[in-house]
Amino acid sequence: MRKYFGTDGIRRIANTELSPELVYKVAKAGAYVLSKHANHKPTILIGRDTRISGTLIESAMVAGFLSYGANVKLLGVIPTPAVAYLTRKLNADASVVISASHNTYEFNGIKYFSNKGMKIPDALEEEIEEVMDSGKLNELTAVNDKIGISEYSLDLIDEYVDFFKNKFYETIKNNKKDDFIVGLDTANGATSYVAEKVFKTLGINYKIINNNPNGININENCGSTHLEGLKKFVLENKLNLGVAYDGDGDRCLAIDEKGNEIDGDKLMAIIASNLKEKGKLKKDTIVATVMSNLGLNKYVKENGLNLVQTKVGDRYVLEEMLKQGFNLGGEQSGHVILLDYNPTGDGILTSLMLINTIFETNKKASELGNIIKIYPQVLVNAKVNSEKKYDYEKDKEIKQAISKLNEEFAENGRILIRPSGTEPLVRVMIEGENQEYITKKANEIAKLIEKKLL
Repeated sequence: MRKYFGTDGIRRIANTELSPELVYKVAKAGAYVLSKHANHKPTILIGRDTRISGTLIESAMVAGFLSYGANVKLLGVIPTPAVAYLTRKLNADASVVISASHNTYEFNGIKYFSNKGMKIPDALEEEIEEVMDSGKLNELTAVNDKIGISEYSLDLIDEYVDFFKNKFYETIKNNKKDDFIVGLDTANGATSYVAEKVFKTLGINYKIINNNPNGININENCGSTHLEGLKKFVLENKLNLGVAYDGDGDRCLAIDEKGNEIDGDKLMAIIASNLKEKGKLKKDTIVATVMSNLGLNKYVKENGLNLVQTKVGDRYVLEEMLKQGFNLGGEQSGHVILLDYNPTGDGILTSLMLINTIFETNKKASELGNIIKIYPQVLVNAKVNSEKKYDYEKDKEIKQAISKLNEEFAENGRILIRPSGTEPLVRVMIEGENQEYITKKANEIAKLIEKKLL
């Protein structure tokens, strides 16, 4: 079991659990692992979100990289997908994003990207941990003229804006409606500045909220994890659409003109439909996780598409896309990966794909949002003995209860049992047509699991 890295990099309380000392070690070990096969002095990019602890973590990270002998380009406040894009464009050896994504401000995190602009696989994270704890770090110290140097490269964010201009300017100019206005909620995070610049460049009318970061208001009752404010903003201002990003800008969720949510599953269905019509959806397939709604399953079957499902985590979605040659995947939470553009979830990109589809189809957001029926979904956590959380598969009574419910649902519901990777919990997720009934059943099975596995 990994000691430092979780399902999305390292994420902890800043300056206590995620101390400068730990960050320094992560940087030095990471620089070694990610560039040990390079025959030149490595260059590593660093971007961060708007958290108050960002510059503290950044300073420790820079010290670790320079001490190893790597050169550093500091990108400042910038979305995660922009860092991924620039890593490839500049042929950097690796990059790091300092962010805790959708978490509150007291958390911060470290996400490594390879020279291909992709989150590094589990095996490389494990290798970094081994180096950190091996006593080898002192051997990785550069001396004299081998010490690295850092430089500020804040203007590189304009390269990211140009990326969108090159991809979308002509098609949006030819199809846009002058009376169309979109509401932007930038979560007081990494997209606070650049999202506005992108929409201005493309000539899309917008109104913006939660774009005044102060270091502690990132994700605070705003952004993709708190859609209530955007919903109210859209309805009060009679906007055609609202889009919300998370703190580091790799997620997007939307609100239609009637105030209804368009989640990640709906976004994938809408984008897949548009891509398929143009002959651009590779192998007519969407890659999603096991947590995606049953409605997405039914949509693909009814529309001649395929659905491949992975375990939870956008990195596993990406791995499957790369392995099988697919170009669209994502998660219900709003991580949508469009591999023809960028090898990571990109909130601004996802919102532009949605807006472009609205323009091209001449449909309202609510019409597109109705493309799939979302089934009620309930998630209940069963508290268990940490050593027994995988034993539900062996227990006869638990297996019978699950099997019976699956038979009862047939094709109009499903049950998913998933042990937590970090806590002594077994998560019971049930989907079906009746909210009250599936809630009752989820609680019953969770209680049975607790009784048998405590």
